[in-house]
This record gives sequence, structure tokens and C-alpha cells, in this order.
Amino acid sequence: MSLLAWVLIVWGVLTALLILILIYRSTLTRQEDEQLYLTESQSHMQKEQMSLKKRVSQINPWVRILSVASGVMILLVAGMWI
Repeated sequence: MSLLAWVLIVWGVLTALLILILIYRSTLTRQEDEQLYLTESQSHMQKEQMSLKKRVSQINPWVRILSVASGVMILLVAGMWI
């Protein structure tokens, strides 16, 4: 296989991982609210929201890393193709 084919495979894998992480993040944030008005009996909802916020904040750096890596790889593919 040529070098271009390998670069395309790597780009495809990076992009697929990015898409999967974006889908996972969107399923987490779908349940998140901008503001919560809670009473004492609903304090468990605040804990759930904080847990969701923590998980999303752990995912965000990976989204940025994979986005940049995918962008660089597609530019590399375009440069190799030209």
C-alpha cells in the first residue's frame, strides 16, 4: 500500500474516534440544564449535574486534540494528493 493510503486510513480512524466522542458528549449534555432551581429534597439532581459537568470537562480536551489531529491529517492528505 502506498503512503497516501496509510495516511488516509489514519485520518479515517482519527475522524471516526472524533465522531464517536462527539456523539457521546452530545448524549451526556442532552440531559444537562442551564439552570436548576432545586429544593432540599432535590439535592440529588445537583449531584447528577455536577457529575455530568465533570465528565464533559474530561471529554472536551480529547475533542480538541482529535479535531486538530484530524484537520492536520486532512491537510496532509490534500498536500500529498496535490
